[in-house]
Amino acid sequence: MIRFLIVFLLAASSSASDVVTPTRTLRPGTLITHADLTVQDVDRTGMFDRIEDVAGQEARIALYAGRPIPFEAIGPPALINRNEIVVLHFRAGGLSISTEGRALERGGVGDRVRIMNLSSRATLFGFVQPDGSIKVTQ
Repeated sequence: MIRFLIVFLLAASSSASDVVTPTRTLRPGTLITHADLTVQDVDRTGMFDRIEDVAGQEARIALYAGRPIPFEAIGPPALINRNEIVVLHFRAGGLSISTEGRALERGGVGDRVRIMNLSSRATLFGFVQPDGSIKVTQ
């Protein structure tokens, strides 16, 4: 009985499942649309299984037609580009500072990016906000 159960579990775990794959090769930085995606029955785990989770995102790496899309391969569309001037906000206690900086990396909402304060030339880190500004962290 136990052998039957083990064989059944192994057979069930190796079955194929639905995964999202691109219909064409997508370069990094490409905004992914519904027309770029299809669902295939592939034996892979750790991949997207719903088109709605992928459409509207941006390719972080090259995505090849017919290959499943791993979770880390896509992200929110970039709001800021490298070398773009952005507004920096820092708040601590009752202190609030706003100034301008230069983005040293591309980033979408919630991404942690390096920025340079234009006044002091110091390199800082911050998180991209929905309005395109950067919330500086220490």
